[in-house]
Amino acid sequence: MSSAPSSNSATPLQSLDEVEDFYKTRYPEPMSEAAKPKVGYAPDKKETEFRNYEADARPTVREFYRLNHTFQTYDFGVAKRKEYLGLNRMQMGIWEAAEYLNQLVDDSDPDTDMSQLEHLLQTAEHLRKDGQPRWMILTGFVHDLGKILCLWGEPQWAVVGDTFPTGCAFSQKIVFPKFFEANPDSKDPRFTSKNGVYTEGCGLDAVNLSWGHDEYIYQVCKNYLPLSGLYMLRYHSFYPWHREGEYSHLLNNQDRENLKWVQAFNPYDLYTKSHAKPDVKALRPYYEDLIAEFFPAKVRW
Repeated sequence: MSSAPSSNSATPLQSLDEVEDFYKTRYPEPMSEAAKPKVGYAPDKKETEFRNYEADARPTVREFYRLNHTFQTYDFGVAKRKEYLGLNRMQMGIWEAAEYLNQLVDDSDPDTDMSQLEHLLQTAEHLRKDGQPRWMILTGFVHDLGKILCLWGEPQWAVVGDTFPTGCAFSQKIVFPKFFEANPDSKDPRFTSKNGVYTEGCGLDAVNLSWGHDEYIYQVCKNYLPLSGLYMLRYHSFYPWHREGEYSHLLNNQDRENLKWVQAFNPYDLYTKSHAKPDVKALRPYYEDLIAEFFPAKVRW
């Protein structure tokens, strides 16, 4: 069985933004209907039409995914849920949590000096500009707050990156699928069949996805936001489902109905960041009012 990596090898990324940059290579922004060619357009991109994302990926990103795919086992996820989902580490408000996340500074990233709070506001402000409902704007603001796990000693590979089901066979459409050969679950007969420990149609709520910030922020917010927003939080990194169409055999009707909300959120998650800084001081009263509409003054973390 694989042992946990050393602390140095567990942090190969120079910046957490490297993962999102990789997403944009692997999952280019979809064309608008108006921009699609009228003749010869094939909406379903074939595998040969993808960029060779594995070859193009930075060495740091490749190493990140090697660690992620090696150590994200079913038992690891169960242990992390037990460790964190009692939500007994601290109590703080949502805006307070965003300021707390600002401790996570990417000093080595030469391309931006944007704070974590400013990144959250960028996503939320694009949703607001497009006239999205207030609950969705707030979902955009909170969606990455689970990255505070990095401040509590969790390695990068256990916080960010694409999520995927554990406890059943790994899809070949998960990025860098070859790295799963080093994952102990790939040789455990309990976990190597199509359904693994699950039953067909059980629903994603019954499935243990790989551990990370998505599941954590979902659990923090699950009593406060509408179901469609909770799907955005819990599954925004589950690219094998919402971009590749995998794991349909595990879905129930609720999952199928809410897929559209996860897909609607994805462009705001990936493609709205710019170098123009939002005015935090000017925006704070709007967001504090929005937060108070859905959340209590203090939330368990």
